[in-house]
Amino acid sequence: MVIHQKSSQIICLEHGLGIIHDFKLFKSSGVKFGELLKVIADKGYQGISKIHQLSETPIKKPKGKKLTKEQKKYNRELNRLRIVVEHVNRRLKIFKILSDRYRNRHRRFGLRSNLIAGIYNH
Repeated sequence: MVIHQKSSQIICLEHGLGIIHDFKLFKSSGVKFGELLKVIADKGYQGISKIHQLSETPIKKPKGKKLTKEQKKYNRELNRLRIVVEHVNRRLKIFKILSDRYRNRHRRFGLRSNLIAGIYNH
């Protein structure tokens, strides 16, 4: 899901068959960002900086070590910007079709999820 930071409107919505990691789905979807557009993602998108130069992800804690105060402060500031996406996810999951297991025909799931996104944007 790609969301505009200021208006919190859904720009792009992608889905796949079965359980797929978010970053793998992002790479296979072919979504491209403008060169001057800043992308803020969660820890699951650690390799996005190779695809898009102006991207930021939180710093992961090294194994057996702790994050410094500066790294924690950076993560906190980044998460304050990312919270908009989580709020949109929460609002979309009010529609039970997106929060529970989808048991209908899969080919119509994309249409239904796009309709729900359109209702949200309206």
